[in-house]
Amino acid sequence: MGILVKAEEATDYRYGYPPDQRPVDLHMDLGIINLDKPPGPTSHEVTSWVKKLLGVEKAGHGGTLGLR
Repeated sequence: MGILVKAEEATDYRYGYPPDQRPVDLHMDLGIINLDKPPGPTSHEVTSWVKKLLGVEKAGHGGTLGLR
């Protein structure tokens, strides 16, 4: 099934960004990053990797990151 696009309009960056063009610093300010955890590593491991990669002291997960 495809995506239905009713109209194409330019985004006024004063009011936000398309998700694929949002700057990393804005993601950091908002405090939420969606992550699709691969099978294998634990939630704790992935949280640790995120903290190291982003150079932040605090990171966590909301809910289960395990297999379905």
